[in-house]
Amino acid sequence: MGNSYAGQLKSARFEEALHNSIEASLRSSHVDPQPIFTQLYLEPEQYPGNMKDVKPKVELSLHGGEPPGPALMLNGHSSQDLEEMEDEDDSDTSSPPLPYLQTPAPDGCCTQDGFCQAGKDLRLVTIATESIKVPAGFELVGAKSPSVPDHVLVCAVDRRFLPDDNGKNALLGFSGNCVGCGEKGFRYFTEFSNHINLKLSTQPKKQKHLKYYLVKTSQGALCKGPLISWKDCKTRQFSNSASTSKPSSSSSVSSKENGGTNGHSSSPFSLSDSPPTRSGQVSSVFFGGQDLSRDCSFLKPLATTTGNNKTLPIVPTALRLNGPTNGLGLEPRPPLLGPSQPSLVPPSQTYRSADPVDSPSSSTMNSAPPKKRHRGWHPGSLVPAPPTAVPVPAIRPTGCSPGSVMAMQTAVAPPPAAGLIQPQPLTAGETVIVPDNLLNSSGVRPVVLIGHGTLPYFYGNVGDIVVSPLLVSCYKTSQLTDKTRENLGLSTNQLLSVETVTLLTLQYLARLGPTQIPLREEFEQIVLKAMLCCPGSPAISPSQLPWLARLEASVSGGGVQVLVTSGSLGEGISESLRSLGEGPLPQQCLPTYVVIICVAKMGGTEFCVLVLGKYQARALAEGMLSTNEFLKEISYELITGKVSVLASHFRTTSLGDNLDKQLVKYQRRRKGLVVQPFQGEVSDHLHSQEAASLLPLADQDLLDEVFQIYPPQLSVARSLLSQVCSIADSGSQSLDLGRFCKVDFLVLVPPSHALMHQTAQRIRQSGVLVDLGIEDVASAHQRADKYVLRLHGDVHSKMESFMRKVKQNPYTLFVLIHDNSHVDLTSALSGSVCHGELQGLADRVVNCKEVLEAVNLVVLQVSCFPYTLQTRQSRISAHNEVHWPSAQSLGEPSAEQLVYFGMKDYSSSLQWGVASPILRCDDAFEKMVHTLLQRHPHLHSMVIRSYLLIQQYTEAMMALTSSPSLRDHITPETLAMVEDLISAPCREGSRGRGHMLLVRVPSLQLAMLARERLENVRDKLGLQYCFAVLLGSPASELSLPANFTSRLRAWRGCDNEEWVPHTYEDLEGLPCIVILTGKDPLGETFPRSLKYSDLRLIDCSYLTRTALEQEVGLACTYVSTGGVRDPKRARKAPSRESEGSLAENCVSSSDVAYTSHNPSPSFPPNPPSSSSSSSYSSSGPHHRDESSNTGQQVKLECDSLGAGAGLPPSEPSSKPPPSLCSTSSSSSSSTGSSFSPSSSSATPQKPSQSTQRGRDGTAAAARAPPRRAPRTVILSRAAYNLLAGESGSQLSSCALLPHADVAWSSPLRPPVTQHLRGPEQSAYYRQWSVARQHHADHEGPAAPHPRRLLLSGPPQVGKTGAYLQFLRILSRMLIRLLEVDVYDEEELDEETQSEAVTPVNTQWPDIEDIRMLTFDLFPRDPKFRRDSPVFSDNMPKLFQDLKQEPQESQTQAKRETRSIRLSRFAAHNAFHHCEQCHHYCEASPATQLSECTFHAFTFCSSMLGEELQLHFIIPKAKEQHFIFSQQGSHLESMQLPLVSTKDPERLKSPIFTPTTGRQEHGLLNLYHALEGADHLHILVVKQYEMPHYRKYWPNHILLVLPAMFNSAGVGAARFMIKELSYHNLELERNRLEEQGVKRQDVWPFIVMMDDSCVLWNGHQQPDSGESSEGGLSNVSLKTVLQHMEATPKVSLYAMCGTRKWSSGLGHKAGGRPFSRCHLHDFVMLNVDLTQNVQYDLNRYGCEEVDFNLRANSSGLLLCRFNHFSYMKKHIPVGGHKDYVVKPKLMEMENSAPINPSQYVCAPDSEQTLLAAPAQFLLERFLQSCSHKLFPKAIRNRNNPVLSIDSYLNIGTEVSVCYINSRPHSTNQDHHGLVFSGLLLYLCDSFVVSGLLKKFSFLKGATLCVISQDRSSLRQTIVRLELEDEWQFRLRDEFQTANCLEDRPLYFLTGRHI
Repeated sequence: MGNSYAGQLKSARFEEALHNSIEASLRSSHVDPQPIFTQLYLEPEQYPGNMKDVKPKVELSLHGGEPPGPALMLNGHSSQDLEEMEDEDDSDTSSPPLPYLQTPAPDGCCTQDGFCQAGKDLRLVTIATESIKVPAGFELVGAKSPSVPDHVLVCAVDRRFLPDDNGKNALLGFSGNCVGCGEKGFRYFTEFSNHINLKLSTQPKKQKHLKYYLVKTSQGALCKGPLISWKDCKTRQFSNSASTSKPSSSSSVSSKENGGTNGHSSSPFSLSDSPPTRSGQVSSVFFGGQDLSRDCSFLKPLATTTGNNKTLPIVPTALRLNGPTNGLGLEPRPPLLGPSQPSLVPPSQTYRSADPVDSPSSSTMNSAPPKKRHRGWHPGSLVPAPPTAVPVPAIRPTGCSPGSVMAMQTAVAPPPAAGLIQPQPLTAGETVIVPDNLLNSSGVRPVVLIGHGTLPYFYGNVGDIVVSPLLVSCYKTSQLTDKTRENLGLSTNQLLSVETVTLLTLQYLARLGPTQIPLREEFEQIVLKAMLCCPGSPAISPSQLPWLARLEASVSGGGVQVLVTSGSLGEGISESLRSLGEGPLPQQCLPTYVVIICVAKMGGTEFCVLVLGKYQARALAEGMLSTNEFLKEISYELITGKVSVLASHFRTTSLGDNLDKQLVKYQRRRKGLVVQPFQGEVSDHLHSQEAASLLPLADQDLLDEVFQIYPPQLSVARSLLSQVCSIADSGSQSLDLGRFCKVDFLVLVPPSHALMHQTAQRIRQSGVLVDLGIEDVASAHQRADKYVLRLHGDVHSKMESFMRKVKQNPYTLFVLIHDNSHVDLTSALSGSVCHGELQGLADRVVNCKEVLEAVNLVVLQVSCFPYTLQTRQSRISAHNEVHWPSAQSLGEPSAEQLVYFGMKDYSSSLQWGVASPILRCDDAFEKMVHTLLQRHPHLHSMVIRSYLLIQQYTEAMMALTSSPSLRDHITPETLAMVEDLISAPCREGSRGRGHMLLVRVPSLQLAMLARERLENVRDKLGLQYCFAVLLGSPASELSLPANFTSRLRAWRGCDNEEWVPHTYEDLEGLPCIVILTGKDPLGETFPRSLKYSDLRLIDCSYLTRTALEQEVGLACTYVSTGGVRDPKRARKAPSRESEGSLAENCVSSSDVAYTSHNPSPSFPPNPPSSSSSSSYSSSGPHHRDESSNTGQQVKLECDSLGAGAGLPPSEPSSKPPPSLCSTSSSSSSSTGSSFSPSSSSATPQKPSQSTQRGRDGTAAAARAPPRRAPRTVILSRAAYNLLAGESGSQLSSCALLPHADVAWSSPLRPPVTQHLRGPEQSAYYRQWSVARQHHADHEGPAAPHPRRLLLSGPPQVGKTGAYLQFLRILSRMLIRLLEVDVYDEEELDEETQSEAVTPVNTQWPDIEDIRMLTFDLFPRDPKFRRDSPVFSDNMPKLFQDLKQEPQESQTQAKRETRSIRLSRFAAHNAFHHCEQCHHYCEASPATQLSECTFHAFTFCSSMLGEELQLHFIIPKAKEQHFIFSQQGSHLESMQLPLVSTKDPERLKSPIFTPTTGRQEHGLLNLYHALEGADHLHILVVKQYEMPHYRKYWPNHILLVLPAMFNSAGVGAARFMIKELSYHNLELERNRLEEQGVKRQDVWPFIVMMDDSCVLWNGHQQPDSGESSEGGLSNVSLKTVLQHMEATPKVSLYAMCGTRKWSSGLGHKAGGRPFSRCHLHDFVMLNVDLTQNVQYDLNRYGCEEVDFNLRANSSGLLLCRFNHFSYMKKHIPVGGHKDYVVKPKLMEMENSAPINPSQYVCAPDSEQTLLAAPAQFLLERFLQSCSHKLFPKAIRNRNNPVLSIDSYLNIGTEVSVCYINSRPHSTNQDHHGLVFSGLLLYLCDSFVVSGLLKKFSFLKGATLCVISQDRSSLRQTIVRLELEDEWQFRLRDEFQTANCLEDRPLYFLTGRHI
């Protein structure tokens, strides 16, 4: 009662339903059990109308007032009966309305309005933003309560009990959950209304109180959505006509074009893996005159027949409307892994289409047992419909309207409002009744290819017909935009008429071969060519079309027929189907295609194509299914037993014998003997126990290969690094490389255990973990697995852990590598469980908010098929793509190299003309398949192919062992492969090694069946020890029998009994059949021993580029050059010959191909210079000299020995060792000899020299490099035609739709060819493809993500090695950014001195000991190597060997530097940012520059004799260091501490840093160098540079020099610092004296430090037991300064300082801890003692040597602390030690450089005057032209030039003797010294004639007197009486080449008489 006979229970049905339900429950992540009886009652089945089986059912009401409703009779209903049914009340029962008595709430329950009885708030306003978990199949709806009319209460209701968008199809009854307290299972709305406190006064009705659907806004908040359409529930359509018996349960509606949507369209083949949809079932679907551009719904093949010829609907079909432009509300899939979120649908759209990703098995027709009969579902009968009856049609496919193809006018009334589907009045001529048993009678399920015009409504047996939109886009040329037409070179008048397109279609179909199917992309190119080639072709009239069409069809030989109608397309289709249902006449063949043309007088021309060819119709129908859908269909067929007929067929052999009996008979005949597994013939037998214990000898040839990285991988790694640097340099502030000091990474791989182990093995072998410093050598081997993450169910917790690490380490740059990123690009919202795999996980991980926003995380997506990542909505910028280098860019390969053999090479190999091609189609197998397909039209072709394939392998094994007569019934391909598999281990020299045969079986169930069957047959034939049969499932680990594992261990010489293979590469050399299953290959690398790849199951279901090419990509590998007939097209593999030139251009020495001596050697040994160099593998950190083969390791940038290298040789490995070293993407066959297994040792050890060279060096040298041939690939005919596209008639695979997740953006496009390079191909797909709705990029951000990169390269080419190398050089670069080039120059050694040496370990100098030391006059720092030596008794003889060099070499000579890593005590430039010091050097956002205060400080300079005004810029935070007047505005002094102050956290001495031109690069951040200690740091800058320094260093105190010093040298800055400091000392003494402090107690020191001092070191002497470096350790500047400040009697020292570092310091024997010598760059200066010694403010160079000589001659003590050293960074910018000397008045734009000899000229001459300071010109002239001024002094050690009171650099070949003219000064003894010249520079009054008369000069010695002007020059000559001993000439007077306003200097030269 209330259920039709369609829901009868029969035992077989019950078992089937129970089986399906259990399976669905096991697969489903749903917490609620799915009802078992759903499909029994809701899946209609055409049973005979036996009413005896119909039993009335009484619905017992919950309350007594609801009597049961009447039984519904199914036959003989009158119209009055129907009217009465339509007049029924909407209520859940058939009882009349009664006054409602509400059941009181239980005691203690909450009764507050808006709350449930558990007290939880249900109001929408309060829980809108809360996360609500909605079970799959439920909807969130809003209920209205009369007691709280302003609020909506949130409820979760099973969508089956809600109406569809037409207001129909709601199950009677109710099922709901409370979202507040979580209580589930409310089966009556009355009960539920009580629970949520609706407090109703009338009977509860869901139609009255459930008002709204609730949807989520873009912000994720719940809001009211569209109204629930209860209004049409009264209308009950009823018919006892078979034509509407199951209108939508037997028709699948999909808009998938060319390959589907990868599992996201409605599937007729579901097994309830997905939760149910809300409105998945409709009894009538109207598309009216909708435009085809809306991509509305189309039919799919559905119904199949069982053996008893009863139509078995596979599953009911949900209406599927796809695409954003279809005008229908589209609801994204609620994610399985998160809360259910129905997407927002505009309230105006009253139609809610079925979920686009839900399978129809989830729809209302089979989801749960109804409480009452489903109102909109119509039970069918076998009574045919009368011709006059026009019920509401079942399926209405939409077609193009008549008229122009471009016009797309609607044939009927204008379409209704968007999203509203309304019934339309129809005539009988517009409907087509699909005949019953059409499939059974004809053996074909016709496919209607939509053409142009309106298709009829189909009803009746619609499961036996398929409507395909395959070619419909080719007719949408009106949708071409102006820009697209411009790109295609089309104009508006070139668009084709309907008649022309019809003929083009007919011509295309007529020329297709018998094994070809129509392809959309191929026909699109035909249309495009027609539009381009025939713009002015004559128009074809409708009257001409029929006979032209028949003429065109005549060439097809009956394959294409033309049917012309005058009424409608429906007439032609109906007639064709009728004829087909009646069966063909005897000796009459069905046409392959019927082109139906309707030439109507009013409506224009219409046409469509009916595909009747059995092969073509099946291929088109199966091609419409996505991979997930056809895998579900296969599962369904296997589970329901539909394959039983096929299975029974294959229980007999081809000879008709019972297969199992034959096998048992042979097994008994063997009597326990088995075939000898190796070292014998197939006919040799031995006992099974003996065979099991038989082990091969260890293959020592396999133990000695090394791990290498090669030039292409290095090139790609550098390109990736370049892209990262480009991101950092882009100015977008998206990546700041300067802040990172370390690299860490995580690799995401698809959910494959083998791939995870393979990637971890690459990481382990490469040593990258050690090189990055994230693991030590001991732990890297065990922890490599932690850096690889499978995208599986547990990915979230591990990813959260990784992101926590990212957040906790802001100074580590993390790289998230998404390998094989094309595998799963389903959006998280559309994710589901498809074929046992979770989808959408990659989107959840890679595109989550945390990953996108982490500024220290770079995402690298790696793919060999990146097309789905290169759409218009791509998240990756086109500039951030890195493509594998082309073969042409790698040059010609040598004979010894390996070359990459990929997709293009397989296609081109078909032109080689060899007898046994490597790319084959098994024609014999295809013929067998064709025969079986005709016999079993109801089964999926892959099922048939699989069973046939199993039989072929079974009979091949039997033919080779027990039944030779079967040979003639096996295809030659199969027999050859199996024979090779069995016989290869028995060949001489094979050592038991054999081949791998890979069989691709996508369906897990079929793969398991194949494995089980082949194992069973193998064992019964006695072959169980000859070869293994493995199931290669991504979801499980490899499982190998123990005897084969023992064999693998024996080859490797492995003693670890726990070792088992984890990757396919570990199976190297093992004869085996690997049955690879899974939806897609996931990137696993197979061993070199893989010889055959059987892809005969890959057929028409793989019609996208990615799907097809990734299957063939399994066989891509590196081969010997001889194996390629066309080597120019082969990709060059790495060679050792090309490595030598790499070192010149690389980032570092590591960029040569380097090898890692892994603890477990991996490759077979080859001659070191030949084939082993060609093995293409992942990176390793070491490289050995391959040419000499001495085994000596060359140290590279990565200081590691590879994983486990530090383990002792005897220590066993707890982990299985890596077995192959090829990269994850590089083919295993790239790594050694052909078909030779690699080896690995279970005992990690350091390789010795002997292992590196091989066990037998002589034998190794004698071996010839093995030849590596391409693998053989056997394809199906469909795949073969596409891969042979370039040489065949069809298009090639590269022209197909790139991926099922994307769609073409335009109906027509330019053709794509295989020759497009990576960037061009990317640009093509980015322009012409768009992401589908379920694609992760569909609703991505508008702009690409700035920190995301894409690496693309062919399959198995070596991408893993490339990105691991990228990580290594990225880390190296970051370390390099943390390194600085410091000067590394040895001091010029002193000659042995006779003074007593100070005790070695003295910590501080003793004042008396220092006084006893002689001051070393010679400046020994190498920076003075280009300066004049200072004459002294102990000056080195080195300068005598100096030759006169060109001036260019002197100025451009590069000083020696060394790269040193910055320590934590380093000084930094403006690019350094860290959390510790940002407050020190960076202004806070709230800080304004105006918060710094400007202060003028005026004092009188005793030397200049005038007042000087300096300006301080003092930040507010630094004002504490200064003393201001009481008014607070006037700067009085800078605070100084007392000598007695002892504060360990404070530095006493103010630090002054003169700097110019280095506002960015100067090392002015001393925070870390001073360990954060309190200090005073003042930058001394020129006035014009003040704004720049203020910008970069807003928190620093600036001392701005007067404008007069803008062009001055560094001498002026040092002079001003010292003058200011002394004046401030006096001010502080006066201030503190008033406070009772003695004047001498004020701290008199300042620190003067260059802006390039970067690091400081402490040195311990080597004899203290330290290392050879002398115990060098980094110390802070604070430590050095505080140590010097703590020196006893420090006030008695004029200057203290340290030596400059050089790498040789640590190797020297212990010298004096203190020296009395020159100090420079970093000095602590006593401004009190040096009051009368000044820096020369005019100087540009050598000012420090000049000052030191004067200070020493004044009797002051200079002390150098030798156990400290400082490092000076080489900063190539700034410093302004040089000027670009150019003419004052530019006469020529490109004037030649001016020679230094032109820097001076005769006074008043007309020589070109120069724009440079006079002092600078003078110094450069003296430095360069000393040979002219002092010819007698050139290289004359014994006769120096006498320089009084100053030191000037007069060239490296001239030594200078410095003499101080001051009284009481200390000068060296000059008695007996004869001088070769005299230099008087700006001499003052202390120089008198009597002083000069004390010195002796050579005859001919020269004099140079320099003065400020000509007047003072003459006065000096007269005052010093120089004319008495020196001869002057008028022409010997010169001036610097300045104009008068620049105040030139004058000098006069003379000769000694």
